[in-house]
Amino acid sequence: MKKLSYSFIIPVYNRPDEIAELLASFTQLEGDFSYEIVIVEDGSTISSDNVVEGFSEQLNIAYFSKQNTGPGDSRNYGMAKARGNYFIILDSDVLLPNSYLVNVDRFLNSRFFHCFGGPDSVHQSFTNVQKAINFAMTSFLTTGGIRGGGEILEDFQPRSFNMGLSKDAFLQSNGFGTIHPGEDPDLALRLQKLGYSTTLIKDAKVYHKRRLSWKKFYQQVQKFGLARPILNRWHPKSKSIVFWLPTLFSVALLVSIALTVFHIFLPIYFFVIYFFVIIVFSSVVNKSIVVGLLSFFAVCIQFFGYGSGFLVSSLKLMFIKKSPQELFPKLFFKS
Repeated sequence: MKKLSYSFIIPVYNRPDEIAELLASFTQLEGDFSYEIVIVEDGSTISSDNVVEGFSEQLNIAYFSKQNTGPGDSRNYGMAKARGNYFIILDSDVLLPNSYLVNVDRFLNSRFFHCFGGPDSVHQSFTNVQKAINFAMTSFLTTGGIRGGGEILEDFQPRSFNMGLSKDAFLQSNGFGTIHPGEDPDLALRLQKLGYSTTLIKDAKVYHKRRLSWKKFYQQVQKFGLARPILNRWHPKSKSIVFWLPTLFSVALLVSIALTVFHIFLPIYFFVIYFFVIIVFSSVVNKSIVVGLLSFFAVCIQFFGYGSGFLVSSLKLMFIKKSPQELFPKLFFKS
């Protein structure tokens, strides 16, 4: 195995404030590593050039600006320009713990993988809403650990907010596709078909800020739901009943509520117990009853958003004889 040379690939769109916070966290990284940071301005109207200039003496930054073609294509652009042989892909709204690169390097030098993902966590400085959304997105009680909160290590499907990819794997796979969201599991599944193993590095966590309103959170998870049946069509072996659970949960909850009109209360009791556990567990984890209550709201939005998107997409793909690009043009960027 060649000596690992890291290039961090970070697309950004109108978020210079996020880039400033992320670059500040780079200055606190532990370990004696030589790495570069490749920032790709994806057609932004609010440039990050002044922010980048402010860190140019502390960090080795390559800064590029291009027309808007989406995050996947911008990551590909950055990887094509990068000088390292191992790429670490980050979203602009994350912060790095001080030990991040130490943990990644230690793992890859002891057990090399061409592709890895890391979990996301919550920082104490985050708002209560951000903490609640983070809980909904990462807790084993809600997503089963698919974003890095579980114990499954191999065949993990990394998410591009925190993802590693060797140069060799990038060249062989041609990187990310044009679908968004969903470009990250699509790449992971294509890599597995090419014979590359993927893994989770549990110690390679990032703090994922997610500057979302409740409305934007609903829109985001609904898009996740819309994208998954498309990925299942492209990669039939990835199909699982698990992806139907948010839809089934949402329908069952609505039916349970309707049954109370007829004085049938037993079904709704199961949901009351589940949501009570959510509130208590989140309150304990986040040390805040307010975050616990907000987590109940976040979980409802997540299940209904994803579930409705998944159902609509599944039905359209099943009954309308058009390509996914024709059915869902807003999910695809033109590269």
